[in-house]
Amino acid sequence: MRHAAILAAMVLSGCNTTAPPLEPMPGSLTYGRVAHSPYPPGTVVKNTFLGKWGYRTFEKYVVQPDGTLKLTYQQTAPDFPTD
Repeated sequence: MRHAAILAAMVLSGCNTTAPPLEPMPGSLTYGRVAHSPYPPGTVVKNTFLGKWGYRTFEKYVVQPDGTLKLTYQQTAPDFPTD
């Protein structure tokens, strides 16, 4: 039992749970500027825009206590049928 706990601790110590921060791209609400929101802190703000080569980008921001927007989710997908 003790060996299992040591093994589990070794495996978990090798995990990296921090991902690099998402970078705004042209079309993002915070690209090249600081955006402020009138919504209360913790509110999720969604943004969708058409990016390079016809790809649709979906983003989610969370309003911070100072009113700025923090990019928390970003996904790009084709904006046209792929069949």
